[in-house]
Amino acid sequence: MPTDDFGLPSESWRWPEHTWRGHVDAVRAGRRLVPDRWPGGARVAVALSFDADHETIPLRDGGTSPGLLAQGEYGARAGSPRILDLLARYGVPATFFMPAVSALVHPEEARAYTRDGHELAVHGWIHERNMLLGRDDERDLTARALDTLTTLTGRRPVGIRTPSWDFSDSTLDIMIELGFAYDSSLMADDEPYEIVADGRPTGLVEIPVDWIRDDAPYFTMDRYGSARPHSRPRDVREIWTDEFDAAYRDGGVFQLTLHPHVIGHRSRLVALRELLDHIAAHPGVWYATHAQLADTARDVLHGRTTAGSAADTPEHTP
Repeated sequence: MPTDDFGLPSESWRWPEHTWRGHVDAVRAGRRLVPDRWPGGARVAVALSFDADHETIPLRDGGTSPGLLAQGEYGARAGSPRILDLLARYGVPATFFMPAVSALVHPEEARAYTRDGHELAVHGWIHERNMLLGRDDERDLTARALDTLTTLTGRRPVGIRTPSWDFSDSTLDIMIELGFAYDSSLMADDEPYEIVADGRPTGLVEIPVDWIRDDAPYFTMDRYGSARPHSRPRDVREIWTDEFDAAYRDGGVFQLTLHPHVIGHRSRLVALRELLDHIAAHPGVWYATHAQLADTARDVLHGRTTAGSAADTPEHTP
């Protein structure tokens, strides 16, 4: 069957209902998992995350030029140390999603994340395009990534973010089979929810992301393509500030996805610092890793009292 530019049958409008409905129902958002109050009686949860992709972006596509690899190396050499210093200054925990190849190239960086009290989570093997993989290859790469991070740090990750936020037909089953507690790759809500597969609850917590709350779309440049950075860092900070303010009013979650090789540049890190200043000016903010947020969401899922119940995740007030 001929396909269009998106890899879908060009005559998908001819699909019978059971076909298109099957695709729609395969992976859906279930119950929203938000407590009346966050741990410590907080009004809003803030979950910062950093995808430490580094050299894996060009390597994934077979790019081996020193110029391309240097862009990724910047994230490890300059961006990540600045980010860790900034988080320490504000007393804020974060989650670092790291491809296994990045961790093997920069093992001390991976250990520094957990040593400084942050969470390290799975982000594929080499930032592979899992939509192009068969089930066996996808499972093998995910399992190897999980084992690699466990070996390097002595801690088994509980969360996963798929490379490029893609789900193949096998991704969800692989996550469940490998025992992950949460995923952070989908975009069906602003708040955590339970993933439902073909109408059946899975028990897997989703901490949703969105391109609005990601630095890459605003700042990424492709020297051989049409992508050029056009956003002033402070303009982007204003968007993220509005996202936080709305989450604060709703009593929900403000989740942010950043990349050391993107946000770690000096002028852009100013925007992150000003955002943290804005958040710190609000009372009742609970800064959580994605794992801590997933634990609280799971309390809601199982009907346990959540407000103030997570003794190991106190409210942070920088």
